[in-house]
Amino acid sequence: MPAYAIFIRERVRDADAIDAYKKLAKAAFAGHPVKFLATAGKHETLEGPTAENVLLLEFPTLADAKAWYFSPAYREASKLRHQGGDYRVLFLESND
Repeated sequence: MPAYAIFIRERVRDADAIDAYKKLAKAAFAGHPVKFLATAGKHETLEGPTAENVLLLEFPTLADAKAWYFSPAYREASKLRHQGGDYRVLFLESND
């Protein structure tokens, strides 16, 4: 079953850290089966905290999503994400 990783950036605290994160994160996708479904597109918050940015990724399975997220390369990149901004990250497994 497909699984989705949803990244919601609520605010940037350090733009330089976010820029460095983007470079490392891009490289961390190598070897992982991911589709970028929505990246930094126009969005509208209807309920809850406002989002500055939303990213939607699709993986073949939840195990694939976790393998990428917990990989050494992405864990290293995520340190910069945590330094640079406030995020919510969710995994959603399809029931289809």
